[in-house]
Amino acid sequence: MVVNCGDRLMFKGALLAILLFTSGVLAQRTAPPTKLELERITERGRQLAEYDIAAWHATNAVLVLKPEQSSVARYIARKADSKWTVVFGRQNEKRDRFLIAYEAIQGLSPTEFTVKKYQIPKEDTEFYFFAAKAIDISLADFRGENRPYNVAALPADANQMYVYVLPAQTKEGVYPLGGDVRYLISQDGSRIIEKRQLHKTIIEFPSSEQTLAGFQTAVLDDIPEDTDIFLVLTRKPSVPQWIMTSRYVYQIEIDGTINYVMTSEAFQKTMRK
Repeated sequence: MVVNCGDRLMFKGALLAILLFTSGVLAQRTAPPTKLELERITERGRQLAEYDIAAWHATNAVLVLKPEQSSVARYIARKADSKWTVVFGRQNEKRDRFLIAYEAIQGLSPTEFTVKKYQIPKEDTEFYFFAAKAIDISLADFRGENRPYNVAALPADANQMYVYVLPAQTKEGVYPLGGDVRYLISQDGSRIIEKRQLHKTIIEFPSSEQTLAGFQTAVLDDIPEDTDIFLVLTRKPSVPQWIMTSRYVYQIEIDGTINYVMTSEAFQKTMRK
């Protein structure tokens, strides 16, 4: 749901209906998350948004070179020294190496990439190889709708890796959220340690210059998710997002910062006034 300038009273009534509808959802937490927990969610969401921007513009730079389809099966991005590198390639037949055909290195701006083509593929047996394995095992498990999805692999603690599978944007000015999963993969890329369903149903959020804020309910947990931050950081024009769980209400600012607002019970009383 989006909040437009001329729809404040309509929004208030609709929001109250949503609050009443979701009030019976079973909460999974008995206390609000700590500031540190919220900061970690924000940081993961920011990294996910940066990954998406890097992959997008690196792909555009590589497409100029008209790559052979047989040489590229996957792209993988990695941030080091404040800059992103995106490699394009595939695993070898033995599946013990990742063969890099193109390497796109970020320049002075987030959208500027210089591409290097390897006539003889560059072999990698470390980060990109393990990321490719982690993505493969995650996609083999994932069950989504008949629509495009994006995939991102980000480092996690203990040399493990997060793999995100989230719906891709298919319409200009409309931003999807939901039906997304975050996998935690072992450090050798061979085993799923944890699977976290972030949201259930995919919701399409239209956005325009009249949009003041977005609003959503969450039923799987009483905290915002990494992809909520991703939505706020990638949506244009930039507007905050309000999230109501069964127990708590949050606001995500346009820089991805999460503010705990109040309990859902207190918010519901406020909306009734």
